[in-house]
Amino acid sequence: MKAWRLDRLGGTLSLKDIPVPEVRPGSVLVRIAASSLMSYLRPYVEGKLPHYNPPKSEFTIGTNGVGIVDAVGRDVWHIKAGQRVMLSSHFAARENVEDPAQILIGLTAGAGAERVLADWPDGTLAEYALAPVEVVTPADGLEHIDAPQLAAVSRCIIPYGGLIRGRLAAGETLIVNGATGAYGSAAVLLGVAMGAARVIAAGRNRTALEAVATAGGSRVSTLALAGDVAADASALRKACGGGAHIAFDMVGQARDPNATLAALHSLRRGGRLVLMGSMTVDLPIPYTALMLNSWEIVGQFMYPPAAYLRLLDLLRGGLLDISAIRPRVYPLAKLLEAMDAAAAASSLEYVVMQP
Repeated sequence: MKAWRLDRLGGTLSLKDIPVPEVRPGSVLVRIAASSLMSYLRPYVEGKLPHYNPPKSEFTIGTNGVGIVDAVGRDVWHIKAGQRVMLSSHFAARENVEDPAQILIGLTAGAGAERVLADWPDGTLAEYALAPVEVVTPADGLEHIDAPQLAAVSRCIIPYGGLIRGRLAAGETLIVNGATGAYGSAAVLLGVAMGAARVIAAGRNRTALEAVATAGGSRVSTLALAGDVAADASALRKACGGGAHIAFDMVGQARDPNATLAALHSLRRGGRLVLMGSMTVDLPIPYTALMLNSWEIVGQFMYPPAAYLRLLDLLRGGLLDISAIRPRVYPLAKLLEAMDAAAAASSLEYVVMQP
């Protein structure tokens, strides 16, 4: 089969002919129909991003995908050959222990998870992928959605993990901070799908905010942030009609904490702030305000194992509309060109590779 192989970060990336993996106990072999690209794949490959801990030897890159099961190994009882499935990159060691090691297959290992990644190093930018059964979710009942469009679900799964961790409930008011980014825009659509009565899309790019609001519908309004904590918090509270029940923070590589602090101060009493973005500086927590308002701050990495099941249920039930997130499809051989397209894609676009 063809597979994009990377020998090390900053090293050689090449399309190679390698053997199709053989199934082993607890594994599923999937023929890839579509693989989503991360917007930052090129700097990752070039070794320009900190905090990544890739496999120690050559590996196939690529994270989430859509495909058809080709074969299953022993100890796989429910997934069947010929079944359409979603592949997740997030895998936690299966032992029943307090803190199982976590990896992102085809990308990086968490602290102390190098041996797990050594067992499951290879991702989805190939004609076939072998995956642990725990990261494989049936996509039955979605045959009317083609593989490139269905791959948009991988854009939604990360913010969905944050929203369920933040306990977003139907009828609540949600602020999405960083709504002009790829995951932030998906969080706006998810807020609508999960029944939020009001979703405030907050960011600094007015044009991108309006595009997200149009995609989200009548329950979405926008607020362009000015960078002043007090003024932005006041404007957010006014847009919420008195404060938000939950603020979801998905700002990427923020150089100051102002937008996140504004989101925190926009919460009503007992409100929750979920942190899933990234920041290059520390977040100063207002101890007294946090205590007096009974605010809750929650950090969330990725999503629980059952999240893909529930997310696909939202899609099957017609609650989540992913049609606004538009795929740009490239053949597998055109990865170098596709990486540049992924970096330049708008918040409502994504790049998909097809073998």
